[in-house]
Amino acid sequence: MSEVTAQISASTDALMQEFDIIAHNLANVSTVGYKRMCNAFSKSLEAQGTGLQTYSPGEIDLTSAFDFSQGSIVETGRPLDFALYGKGFFVIETPEGPLYTRNGAFLTNQNGQIVDSSGRIVAGTAGPITIPSGVALSQLNITSDGSISTGETAIGKFRLVDFQDNENKLVPAGENCYQMPDPDVTSIAAEHIVVKKGYQEASNVKMIDELVDMLMVARLYEANMKSVTAQQEATSSILSVAMA
Repeated sequence: MSEVTAQISASTDALMQEFDIIAHNLANVSTVGYKRMCNAFSKSLEAQGTGLQTYSPGEIDLTSAFDFSQGSIVETGRPLDFALYGKGFFVIETPEGPLYTRNGAFLTNQNGQIVDSSGRIVAGTAGPITIPSGVALSQLNITSDGSISTGETAIGKFRLVDFQDNENKLVPAGENCYQMPDPDVTSIAAEHIVVKKGYQEASNVKMIDELVDMLMVARLYEANMKSVTAQQEATSSILSVAMA
């Protein structure tokens, strides 16, 4: 395999990976608290405008990262929907360690504890947050810092954390959660964040932008295939001359 062919092969494989990421983003355009995945490749093309004029096979950087930019806040009126505005995450307790999420669509379990959609405990600053029996969910009050009460009785406070400049080290853990694989990175209490009851944070995926990126990837893939065809034709012509 020639060097050019190897570059084109690597390029087409990378483009397929990019296509899969874009498709995954589009599939989660309606997922609460979802954060889009993007590649350095996509960012470089965006910086160049169309990027097609300066692109050449093999020049694809697939270093990927989550875009943790704020999603829009949508009112639902549901008493156990909590949206985060600002940098930070809810903490979900699991036997394998804490997970982090922006999806604040919660429930209560049979013990009255606030849990996520999979029944896992949502961490409070002093342990699980338990709604006392006899207290209607509509009676819950929540302040902007995540403190929950009913009347003058404090119930608990969400544990909200931030990873500051290490946010890019988070990796997906399924069900719209993330985990921190680096044991040297510790979270801190989120400071500049607001909790809103009765709201959800929408996905930050912008459908039009993703569709434009998908079209660009398709064009680049087509350009690579044309390069392969041109090289094959050139090789065939050389062989024909040599055998004449």
